[in-house]
Amino acid sequence: MVPTVPAFGGVPAGPELVIILIILVLLFGVPIVLIAAGVVFLKLRSDSEEADADRIADLEAEVERLREEVDDEPDSRDGDDDGL
Repeated sequence: MVPTVPAFGGVPAGPELVIILIILVLLFGVPIVLIAAGVVFLKLRSDSEEADADRIADLEAEVERLREEVDDEPDSRDGDDDGL
C-alpha cells in the first residue's frame, strides 16, 4: 500500500483564513487607521489655526481703525473740569 501523503501539506482554508485575516487586520489595519486619524486631526487643526490667524488680523485692523478714530476726535474730557 502507498501511504497517503498530502501533496501540499496543510493548506489553510475556512476558519484558518478568517483567523489569519483577523491577525493581519490587527497588525496592519489598526496602526494605519490610527496614523490616518492623526493626519486628519493635524490637518483640521492647522486649518483652524489659519482661520484664527485671519480673525486675529481682522481684529487687529479693527482695533487700529478705532484707535485712529478716537485719536482724530477732539478730546471732550480736557475741557470738562467739574472740580473732582
